[in-house]
Amino acid sequence: MLGALGARPVQAAPGAPGSYAFAEDAVRVAGARSTADAQPLEAGRAYRSTLPARGTVHYGLRLDSASTAYVSATAVPPADLRASSVTDGIRVSLRDSRGRSCDVDTAGFGAAGSPHPVAASAVRDVSRRTSLCKEAGTYFVTVERTDPDGEGVSPRDWDLELAVVTEPPLEREDATRAPREWNSAPPEPVAGTAERRAGGAGFTRATPLGEGVWRDDVHPGSTLFYTVPVDWGQQVSVTAELGSTDGDGKGFVAAALDLDLYNPARGHVADVRVAYDGGQKAGSLPVLPPVAHANRHAATARTGAVRAAGTYYLVAHLAAEVADDFGTGPVPLTLRVRVDGAAQYGPAYAGQTVPSGVFTVTEADRRAADEGSGGGGTAMLALAVGGLGAGSALLAGLGVWTVVARRRATS
Repeated sequence: MLGALGARPVQAAPGAPGSYAFAEDAVRVAGARSTADAQPLEAGRAYRSTLPARGTVHYGLRLDSASTAYVSATAVPPADLRASSVTDGIRVSLRDSRGRSCDVDTAGFGAAGSPHPVAASAVRDVSRRTSLCKEAGTYFVTVERTDPDGEGVSPRDWDLELAVVTEPPLEREDATRAPREWNSAPPEPVAGTAERRAGGAGFTRATPLGEGVWRDDVHPGSTLFYTVPVDWGQQVSVTAELGSTDGDGKGFVAAALDLDLYNPARGHVADVRVAYDGGQKAGSLPVLPPVAHANRHAATARTGAVRAAGTYYLVAHLAAEVADDFGTGPVPLTLRVRVDGAAQYGPAYAGQTVPSGVFTVTEADRRAADEGSGGGGTAMLALAVGGLGAGSALLAGLGVWTVVARRRATS
């Protein structure tokens, strides 16, 4: 999704330990040690930066008084880093010019302490009546390590991928409470024969998946990225399975597989961790509500994160520790993806999201999910527009609006 403006990614073997597909023409930006020197970020662009082992880095962000803003930071530890503190990771915070906190989010390596790309996202949500961050002006994004002094942490710098999404207000005020009734019964996992679908090496190169049963092989220490188009009113559920090994290894890894679900703005939604002893194991994401704009008013962060349609991200990481007991060979990974409910019309926005179409599911997204091609979804296409000239951007934008108009006309 939030990749760089149509660029081809840096070549990296998909899922290889420590690999991550940054976009080639992501804008390089240096994090400042002081907010006074913070360089500005723009919505709809991808940035690449560096996170020092200690200390904070700051970036600027100019916002109006009406838009909700999402700022994500994906931390990528060094490729040869084999272990870290279970409490280490990144913290992303967003503050206004007066220093008041708008939001803060953290992301870590999980119970296994296995280093891999992790993403955290901070939100300036103007729809919340209790929010102090509603004024137009300059805001500051701060990124730091969560436990730089912990036992076994890496003393080296990490790479960062930064992206900003803005969402306009609605033409009319929406419900100010999340829907209270929805089907919360755990669904049956999708049955059928698994189809091979290799995972991607980053958010911008995530492999599209639709409803079905999908199979790949994941090596210890590797991370695989997928996208699933989920429209307004639809409910996504995922079960992950680790297949048995054909070797003689014995042991037990309590948090072998870490499967995370992120929304189209790379905000964390839910996760599940699967233990492994060399035999068949499985785990499912928690039951999630249907996608609805009003979910943002929920008391729980999980429901609040399912606030917009678009391409949702599945990120699967197999802990490096698995290699200690079962060798460095791949472990069979099966993902059973279900998308329930008919697609509904989304809210009427009083303006456009940036990038355009980030909270939209198009027919092209659905085809890509069926065929397994064109990773990145609508938002990646929209960002690709940003790397072209103004005329090409206009044509691409008209194409997106044509798809939306046809969907409305069909209704």
